[in-house]
Amino acid sequence: MSFPDSTHPFVLSESSCVSLVGMAGSGKSTLGKLLAQAMGWAHVDTDQLLEAFYGAPLSELLKTLGLERFLEAEGRIAAGVKLNRSVISTGGSVVYSSDAVHRLRLLGPVVYLEIPKDVFLQRLGDEGQRAFVRPPGMSLEEVYDQRAPLYERAADFSLDTASAGPEASLEFLLERLGR
Repeated sequence: MSFPDSTHPFVLSESSCVSLVGMAGSGKSTLGKLLAQAMGWAHVDTDQLLEAFYGAPLSELLKTLGLERFLEAEGRIAAGVKLNRSVISTGGSVVYSSDAVHRLRLLGPVVYLEIPKDVFLQRLGDEGQRAFVRPPGMSLEEVYDQRAPLYERAADFSLDTASAGPEASLEFLLERLGR
């Protein structure tokens, strides 16, 4: 677990949100639901918003829209979020959109749920089981290496979810968020 200044929790207002970013398998949806429940806030998953908007599963959207248009759609959905008192679990590729990252940061703290590369590869397993945005010709390792610094720049602090279970991660987040 790492973060810039653990002695000063974030001050969250009634109009704040907390956004979770990170690789597929880092625990964004699981921890997002737990955090929202513990805080008495709503939980919103931008992947689900994208599916609801287009009326199709992510894997189908990725195939029909193609990579570039999928990323544009994902960025547009996340950049257009207007919420209060919500924990937002984002799609792993949301960090490719500077507008989306800017909007999430305006809403409140952004937390990078970090996992080591080997854990990511193990958890992702068979790519065919979930929609995963991977530019043509890039290996999963290269995508990881490309995204890690983007998550770091987007986040106010990070949490290593591979070394802590969901309950310990939740406890850390609640403390860091002053709850």
